[in-house]
Amino acid sequence: MFLNKNFIPDNVRRVHLIAVCGTGMGALACMLKDLGFEVTGSDQKVYPPMSHFLLQKGIDVINGFNENNISYCPDLVIVGNAVKENNPEVKMMHKMGICFCSMPQAINRFVVGRKKAVIVTGTHGKTTTSSMIAWILYCAGLDPSFIIGGILNNFNSNYRLGKGEYVVIEGDEYDTAFFDKNAKFFHYDPYIATLLNIEFDHADIFEDIKHINKIFKNFVSGISKENTLVAFQNDKNIVDILSDTQCKIIKYGNDSSAAWQLGNISADMSLSLFDILNEKQHYASFKTELIGQHNLLNALCAVAVSDNLKIKKEIVASALKSFKGVKRRQEIRGIKRGAVVMDDFAHHPTAVEETIKGVKLFYPDKRLIAVFEPRTNSSMRKIFQNIYPDSFNMADIICIRKPPLLEKIPYYERFSSRQLVEDLKKRGKKAYYFPETEPIIDFLIQEVISEDIILIMSNGGFDNIHEKLLKSL
Repeated sequence: MFLNKNFIPDNVRRVHLIAVCGTGMGALACMLKDLGFEVTGSDQKVYPPMSHFLLQKGIDVINGFNENNISYCPDLVIVGNAVKENNPEVKMMHKMGICFCSMPQAINRFVVGRKKAVIVTGTHGKTTTSSMIAWILYCAGLDPSFIIGGILNNFNSNYRLGKGEYVVIEGDEYDTAFFDKNAKFFHYDPYIATLLNIEFDHADIFEDIKHINKIFKNFVSGISKENTLVAFQNDKNIVDILSDTQCKIIKYGNDSSAAWQLGNISADMSLSLFDILNEKQHYASFKTELIGQHNLLNALCAVAVSDNLKIKKEIVASALKSFKGVKRRQEIRGIKRGAVVMDDFAHHPTAVEETIKGVKLFYPDKRLIAVFEPRTNSSMRKIFQNIYPDSFNMADIICIRKPPLLEKIPYYERFSSRQLVEDLKKRGKKAYYFPETEPIIDFLIQEVISEDIILIMSNGGFDNIHEKLLKSL
């Protein structure tokens, strides 16, 4: 189900992006600027770091949506996912008859072109896995392009325009735009695709797990028979949707039927050490700064992709060892009073559980304080109310903030942080509820001791809690 419809003329020179400060839209704006286009953008609340990054690139960013922002009549308007049809710039765009498209349509037209697209999909782990693949391709001298939903520390960027034949894209299952409710990843024709896992998420647009399975099934069934899907074997949802695929399938995981499997796993100082088996035979041993089995499975997927692209295992091993991770994925923001402040993007119950488990197993002798802000459209809904308590089993102390944007959710659908804390206490956990961020900082200042790991999890800025805490400790 590859969608290549667009509204993009051939003679584009001037481009305007509505909602330009999003991670993906900001990266696209920079790529277009690098490609020689004249680029402007607007957003409701122009905010750093993307606003600063765009200004450094020489991109004119306008604060607020206004019909005058496109009065200069750009050749093309790119409409962000969060933009509504009643947006004043959208209305003016229609009135003036300006050509428009979505973000993935623009990426496909201006960035992918005739390159071979490596599309990384799944509910969790997309950013880390696509980043590893991009770094491996770079280390192999293949000069890849990429656009990814996080800042790669090796590049200090979430995008790159290379001259090589490959482009790595984080394939999002979220809908595309107000005029296109299909998933973003349908706009790309994968040379290689990965499917890391499938779970229920994005409760604001998906009805249930069956709805999500249907979306992924349509995606994998649309991959042409000449191309390849690298799929996680230990996920029942994935197994159930692979029956109608026509492409080559490479399976990885811990199941004995998987072609690629993890072998022995250990830790040495700041590195995870792991063996990989291919067709039950030892393939190679690897080292990485990433921690947690979920990240090693992401690495396993990246190795399977790399092998399919004929990259030598020695190059892959060197790349994984030098891979510096992604900002906001188990990122150590600082150490004060002997305590480590770590930032992570986890928000789905499975991601929270795996992140806590990975950190705790890597630092078994240290006390783990988990600080969580439920902020996504799914985590602010009560659909995960009875699931979240299991996610914090390996944390020693748990701080739960009240969702900051709860008024966006209908009252009868709202998640209760207070109820989560009560459920955790019934399990014998040291759990605390906080209506705002500042009391969490005050609590931690009194509670923290040397060698604690403070794991802060949110998909948002969390009121800059990391820097405030580090300054206060």
